[in-house]
Amino acid sequence: MKGENAVKTIEELEAKLAEPSEALIQDLSTVTGDILILGVGGKMGPSLARLALNAVREGGLNKRIIGVSRFSNEEARRELEEAGIETISCDLLNDDELMKLPHADNIIYMAGNKFGTTGREHFTWGMNTYLPGRVAEKYKDSRIVVFSSGNIYPFMPVGSGGASEAITPEPIGEYAQSTLGRERIFEYHSHKNGTPMLFYRLNYAIDMRYGVLLEIAKSVNEQRAINLTMGHANVIWQGDANQMALRCLTECTNPPSIMNITGPETMSIRWAAEEFAKRLGKEAIFEGTEAELALLNNASKSHQRFGYPAVSLLQMIDWLAEWIEAGGATWNKPTHFQERKGKF
Repeated sequence: MKGENAVKTIEELEAKLAEPSEALIQDLSTVTGDILILGVGGKMGPSLARLALNAVREGGLNKRIIGVSRFSNEEARRELEEAGIETISCDLLNDDELMKLPHADNIIYMAGNKFGTTGREHFTWGMNTYLPGRVAEKYKDSRIVVFSSGNIYPFMPVGSGGASEAITPEPIGEYAQSTLGRERIFEYHSHKNGTPMLFYRLNYAIDMRYGVLLEIAKSVNEQRAINLTMGHANVIWQGDANQMALRCLTECTNPPSIMNITGPETMSIRWAAEEFAKRLGKEAIFEGTEAELALLNNASKSHQRFGYPAVSLLQMIDWLAEWIEAGGATWNKPTHFQERKGKF
């Protein structure tokens, strides 16, 4: 891959994540009103907000993009504001602050808690299951894309193609249980108030700084053994995942729609490690053997609606290998994709 498509700096990465497609601009042109992003301070939120703003600007659309977060990181807030995104600091669990937020016709709900659940289960349930009811009441006259997770599905046979939207959830562990709770509470309010919604079930988004592929690449580069028990996974470039999230505003219905979001491959962890090994000039070291079941997500429905992801799996592997070799910045935010008991 060595060459012009390489992503070498944080600035290049942020720019690439925020490049809107013509299809995104077209879809947003059919959606009336402003876009308010709740939980914009997380891993995907800042790049999603920039992407939305670029789509609005390039399409000449009359929309405000507003990001809401506690903003414990003031630098992240400043960067969003410098890009042209309006920001509001708000503790969503504080009902007075929540109710003072402005109306917006379009809500991207990204607030939630996953890591650190074990030992603080009450907080995870508060964020993931109590808060959705308060937000659903506040924004009952909006359309809402609710970020959810493929973690709510049962483990599937590796050869099955993964869980489609028709598969009944069987969440393992309190994070996944509370995430299904998030959907059910939003669903209740959708029925009660007629609010159009979509449940966006994602796994796993990939950025240079975090994600399943980075964890595999770092293990290969540092000559650490890779546990193969969770031997397969799905991944999608974060830029593609964000485009699809915004385009899902056109798919909100009452009762709520469901959309699985990930790449088309059932990716072998062993295969991905070997690909990194070739590029990094290292040997991939493994322990354990692949189980017959894995957490797998079938996103054929989203591919039919939005097309296949623009960034391929091999492209992600190429970019990440170069990023690792160049000593690119990474976040210490492991996905724990190997977890089979739902403890996060």
